[in-house]
Amino acid sequence: MTPAPAPPAPAARAAEAATLGLEGRVALVTGASRGLGRAVARKLCASGCDVYLNYATNDTDAERAVESLRGLKGTAVAVKGDITRPDTLPALLDRITDRHGRLDVFVHNAASFHPMPTLSAAVADVHQDVAAAVDPLLHGAAHLAAAMAGGPGRIVAVSSLGAQAVVPRYVGLGLAKAALESLVRYLAVELAPQGIAVNAVATAKLDKGEPAAVNPEAARALAARTPAGRLTRPEDLADAVALLCTDEAAWIHGQVITVDGGSRLRA
Repeated sequence: MTPAPAPPAPAARAAEAATLGLEGRVALVTGASRGLGRAVARKLCASGCDVYLNYATNDTDAERAVESLRGLKGTAVAVKGDITRPDTLPALLDRITDRHGRLDVFVHNAASFHPMPTLSAAVADVHQDVAAAVDPLLHGAAHLAAAMAGGPGRIVAVSSLGAQAVVPRYVGLGLAKAALESLVRYLAVELAPQGIAVNAVATAKLDKGEPAAVNPEAARALAARTPAGRLTRPEDLADAVALLCTDEAAWIHGQVITVDGGSRLRA
């Protein structure tokens, strides 16, 4: 198999991002202090957005994330708060709209994950996973609509192929992401008349560049099943999120965009 090309260097990616037409837009990304959320925040910041990086507990990770975005086209600010609490998202939106007048982009990436087999699932942990996926949008939907009033607004939820396929020890998050995808469709119908597009992006196993967290043998097997020749990287998902935020994506509503290098195409 021909090796897949390496992703562009950060400087090149930043230059490419400037063509998306997102300059000056205001974005809030949950779960943004590391991993995928951090990659999404970077992409939006490189595209010229004023980005608020929401995180729950780890101040050090949040500070490092903000520092890593210094020098990009947009701005980055860390905002602490447990997004699963009913009052957190409305309070964050009030803070952002007081400063900027509105919010243009909301990316819901925060999640809870308790690995467990289905037959011996800890029900309370399953409920926690589901709540982390759907409660922020349920509690914050009306507030998001007000903050994005007049459009264009973009809400993008991060899902997983585990919402549609069975993944070992994934029942809690699988149910959570399936519920989230359903909620995306309901919100899309009610918010489309207000100029707000609601969609989701999904993928399979992510290569986060953390060798200790990946079983090398499993990673090689998954990469071999992927027509594009490698595991999906956080930057791949971030690119798809940014594309959904562009003006050209205004007619995409209630969809789950699969970003997996084609791995789902193989039986």
